[in-house]
Order: sequence, then structure tokens, then C-alpha cells
Amino acid sequence: MTIALETRGLRKSFGQVLVIDDLSISVNEGEALGIVGPNGAGKTTWFNLVTGAVHADEGKVFFDGKDISHLSIHGRCRLGIGRTFQIPRPFTGMTVFENVLVGATHGRKKAERASYQRCWDCLETTGLAAKANMLAASLTLLDRKRLELARALATDPALLLMDEIAGGLTEAEVQVLIEEIKNLRESGISIVWIEHIVHALLAVVDRIVVIQFGSELCQGDPRDVMNSAEVQACYMGGTPA
Repeated sequence: MTIALETRGLRKSFGQVLVIDDLSISVNEGEALGIVGPNGAGKTTWFNLVTGAVHADEGKVFFDGKDISHLSIHGRCRLGIGRTFQIPRPFTGMTVFENVLVGATHGRKKAERASYQRCWDCLETTGLAAKANMLAASLTLLDRKRLELARALATDPALLLMDEIAGGLTEAEVQVLIEEIKNLRESGISIVWIEHIVHALLAVVDRIVVIQFGSELCQGDPRDVMNSAEVQACYMGGTPA
């Protein structure tokens, strides 16, 4: 099995606070990996280290077998690493289509006209095609989340990192998003999904990694991990199901 992404021995401190402590995680090509852990565990910081938003104090990041630790956030995006953020921040004065076009043209440095079809495909994938000409400011939270996903997909990623994309949605909206992510998986894209809504992860991912205090607590089959006494005690406050 080919490894799409691998982080080896990552460490990151902010001042005197050690946020990531010798964290090694791999993602296989075409795999959907879920990452869970309490607030402050280091999950989003790990995403930032993978994308190049921040650089590690120690350790390496490998993508498609190549050491990309020295690359900028733009360089990593152009290699095929896409990302969504916890809080959607679209360009509210621009249309939905224009927002996605920004992702396509700046994320991968492609000409605007050459990016049109890719943008339409992303809008179709995320259920936003009918709202392409609406201003982003008018979108519901669900559609802002979809737009965040569409902008990331517009960069044509081989690896997609999703940071709590289901957060704040109603149960019905979460179900809609789950189905769209399932459809996305069929394209063969590799996915890493940080999420607190565990049942959403269980519906999609192949494996779960639990992070605690910047280190791996455990990993494995999603249901086995979430039902383990260790994880129940640390995160659920209960006993195994």
C-alpha cells in the first residue's frame, strides 16, 4: 500500500508550551483517516505543520515519498495538499463561483479561464452549482461549509485535510455533508478529517488516530478505537459500549 502522507517525529512548541510531541502519523493513498482528541490536543497544529502554515522544531513531513518540510504553504498546496478551516471565511462580497475560482487560480497557479470547468465540477460535487451566482455573504452555515470544501477541492488536491467541517451543523445537515464526503471518496482522494462529531467520522473513515497532549494515544479500526476503555475514559467520561 502506497503512503500518501507521513509525518515523522514532529515536535512543535509555542514559547514554553509543547504542543506537538514526537508525533508520527501516516496516511495511505485513497484512505480516509479520522483524527480525534480533546480541545488543545494539537490536532489543528498538526494540520498546520502538514500544510506549512507553521514549521516544526523537529521532525519531517513527507508527501508522495518526498521530504516537503522545507516548502512553503503555497508550495505544498501546489503539490496537492488541500485544506479546509474550522471557521469558514469566504470572500463575502464575491459570488460563490468567484470564491471557488480564487482557490483554483491561486492555489494551483492556473489561468482563470482554464480553471472554469474545475470550479463548476467542484460546485457540482458540493451541491452548490445552483447557487454559483449568489453572494457568499448570503449563504447558510451549511453552504459556507460546502463552499470551504469546494475552494479546497478547486486546488485539485490528492490529499484533503478537513478541520471540523461538520461543527455547528444540525443533525440533518451533518447527514447531508456525510453523503457528499462519501461521494468525494469515490474519486480516490486521500482524506484526513479532524472532527468532534464522532458518528460522522464512523460513517466515512477507515481508521482513527487519537491525539492527547500532542502525542498519539492510540489508533486503529474506528469503532474499536472509540469503544476502547482508554478512549472512553479520556474523552467520553464513560465505559466501553
